[in-house]
Amino acid sequence: MKMKDYPSRNAHKNDESHESPGSPRHRKVLARWDPNEACRPDIDDAPVFYPTEEEFQDTLGYIASIRPKAEAYGICKIVPPPSWKPPCPLKEKEVWERSKFSTRIQHVDLLQNREPMRKKSQRKRKRRRQFNTRPRRRARSESSEANAAGENEEKFGFKSGSDFTLDEFERYAEEFKESYFRVKERTQESSAEIGQDSKWRPTINDIEGEYWRIIEQPTDEVEVYYGADLETGTLGSGFPKDSLIMEDEAKICKYVTSGWNLNNLPRLPGSVLGFEECNISGVVVPWLYIGMCFSSFCWHVEDHHLYSLNYHHWGDPKMWYGVPGNQASSLEQAMKKHLSDLFEEQPDLLNELVTQLSPSVLKSEGVPVYRVVQNSGEFVLTFPRAYHAGFNCGFNCAEAVNVAPVDWLQHGQNAVELYSTQLHKTSISHDKLLLAAAKEAVQALWEISALKKENPDNLRWKSFCGKDGMLTRAIKMRVDVEEKRIERLQGAARIQKMEKDFDENTERECISCFYDLHLSAACCNCSPDRYTCLKHANLVTCCDPENRQVLLRHTIDELKTLVEALEGSMFPQRAWVSNDHRGRLGQKNLSDSILAAHNKLFGADLSPPMKSEYVEDSTYKVSSADSDPEQRTNVCVELITLGSVVNGKLWSNKAAIFPLGYKSRVMFYNICNPLVKSRYTSEVMAGGLLGPLFKVTLEELPQVSFVHMSAEECWSSVCKRLNQEIQTQRSLGKEGLPPVQPPGSINGLEMFGFNTPSIIQAIEALDPHHKSAEYWGSKALSNKSSSSTGDSLAAEKNSLETRSAGGEIADSFEATTEETRSVFGRLLRKANREEMETLHRILCRGSTSSLWRVAIETLTEEIQRNSE
Repeated sequence: MKMKDYPSRNAHKNDESHESPGSPRHRKVLARWDPNEACRPDIDDAPVFYPTEEEFQDTLGYIASIRPKAEAYGICKIVPPPSWKPPCPLKEKEVWERSKFSTRIQHVDLLQNREPMRKKSQRKRKRRRQFNTRPRRRARSESSEANAAGENEEKFGFKSGSDFTLDEFERYAEEFKESYFRVKERTQESSAEIGQDSKWRPTINDIEGEYWRIIEQPTDEVEVYYGADLETGTLGSGFPKDSLIMEDEAKICKYVTSGWNLNNLPRLPGSVLGFEECNISGVVVPWLYIGMCFSSFCWHVEDHHLYSLNYHHWGDPKMWYGVPGNQASSLEQAMKKHLSDLFEEQPDLLNELVTQLSPSVLKSEGVPVYRVVQNSGEFVLTFPRAYHAGFNCGFNCAEAVNVAPVDWLQHGQNAVELYSTQLHKTSISHDKLLLAAAKEAVQALWEISALKKENPDNLRWKSFCGKDGMLTRAIKMRVDVEEKRIERLQGAARIQKMEKDFDENTERECISCFYDLHLSAACCNCSPDRYTCLKHANLVTCCDPENRQVLLRHTIDELKTLVEALEGSMFPQRAWVSNDHRGRLGQKNLSDSILAAHNKLFGADLSPPMKSEYVEDSTYKVSSADSDPEQRTNVCVELITLGSVVNGKLWSNKAAIFPLGYKSRVMFYNICNPLVKSRYTSEVMAGGLLGPLFKVTLEELPQVSFVHMSAEECWSSVCKRLNQEIQTQRSLGKEGLPPVQPPGSINGLEMFGFNTPSIIQAIEALDPHHKSAEYWGSKALSNKSSSSTGDSLAAEKNSLETRSAGGEIADSFEATTEETRSVFGRLLRKANREEMETLHRILCRGSTSSLWRVAIETLTEEIQRNSE
């Protein structure tokens, strides 16, 4: 599949405008360090981890192993084994001296202590004398950190600065640092005191104390450059990506393929970002950061609350501060309290990444903050929704990217729900990643159980499943949310299946809150390009209410089956695997080997042996019209789940076998709106002592269902309800309605799919030992009869058996009437009047009542308990 590239979060800037003559590059550094005014925070350090050579081989495995301890800090440092020394292509002369990168100007003294822009606009900031204009500059960046920068100063932000080569930036950064900390003077003083000529350098503590002094108690303007959010596709990555360009190919190869190479990390097996098809800059494609002393990254969380991993390629240390993810709200409240004017003017201030608040202030508010000093060759890992900030201690280069282990999924769900309330656009489709991960896991479970393929990838996915698996929990949480939202619609719109390619080529998001619409959407025919999420379905207004639609990629029943598959049930696994394979078959992308394995699992060849069609949702459907050459109908049944054969007389008859868990789909007139055809789901459920129960449900109104003891009775009830609606609408003058369906015109077995040849073949394969004796006996007689009397007699016999199939279950049950009277009589003599009246009300409500089904289930449980 051809990959499409999302635009970078910092669009490339042009070279048409001029840099201000007062930019940092063209002014002398007049601010000076005073060690007596240091404001170094008194906080604890985050944990540091030292993986062994063996542990370091599995990147995501190691991250998972340290998570129980490290996540409580929000941040940690990982020091690779001594052998880890990847070469940095950025140090090659061609890149170092000739490749330019853009920068932004940061006013460090204003990151915490500044007035709202509305006040500042009333008086201009006092500037020092400016000179030496530079001929060119870049236009303002559109990245998250630069969004706040406006030429009219409506928002505070980081304006674009000079372009540099790495060689030029190193010289500038060193000159700034030496001037600011008076390195030459200090060196002379030190030499005079101890009689040595070694060059004095400020310590990490010196720099940290001065940085927070500038933030908390600024006395001078301190402006620096920062080469932040630089696309590795432009300047290049600090990691080797192609061993062929390196001198020692064998030595470099391990770094090219390593999971710790940030170009590989996001899509490692086990990271759900591996299902993201687009190269999203800064999320899936790493960004570079070229820093100088005091250049800052302000308090923020990662997009979608993803993990992030940062590698320090070379240069002076980088100072980090982290807050645990479960304390994110506390940090936000503290910042709003201490910077209330700024947040009043700009409520989404934290999204702009332009504001610091001292760790000392946060600590005083009870917010835990932890420190990390990152040196060259070390990694820093941040956890989901862990706020982090920091600054650089001098010239350095780092690279960062996001990653999404399966445990991130619950955090990602919380993030998109939060974004919806904040009207915050998303960067990725969370639902798309979630469903893709679930399908991959179900495939792995099926291969383990059915094909005995216990390879590392399959076993990894298995570890996330089970009733309490983290992937299972994530899917459950999402299904619960979706189900509640569908229930709140209460029939306000027609529910339809979403087209498979609904968002394949166009991002779909809610017009109100920007919620991603991969799983569901609301719309109307009048405005085909306007969609909302289910929370804002009320915003879909239409001249004709019947034009309002809710599109579902999967029904709630299908999603619940997915949960069961992840929990370990083999039949739902088979349903999802076969459904996924059918979709691929419809797109001509299913490999012969997978199809063969699929057919082997079902014990029958499900490749189309007859007339077939590929319909709009790309699933393979067979036409039951081909089941009888003399009878051509428009019934087209889609198999959803085969189920499993159950021993017992009631679970089959002469016409069909009724597998427990069987489910199919068919189109028929909508009983609420006969002018259209809608999808109905037919299924076979357990009815305790009554044997199988047959249920038909209108998919767009799941609360409308028909439950009976035979397939014929179910569809007879559907027809009866349809005819009532047709007559009602005719009396109101409605035109274009279908004709009333005559009694017996709809074959229940046919509508369930039990007359469809390929489905019959698949069901028969579930019973290789012929335990459904009545069915197989009748089939043997039918075959013998067909060979002796011809096709006409066989057709007549089948027709008779089909018409009588609906009554077989009832007949077998009525044969025990006397025994039933005796048993119920003994039971009722032990009950009081109130209990008997309750039982009477339940029985009178019939099999469609939920109370009736509860009674059956309770009785069944008591029977099982007494038999133990």
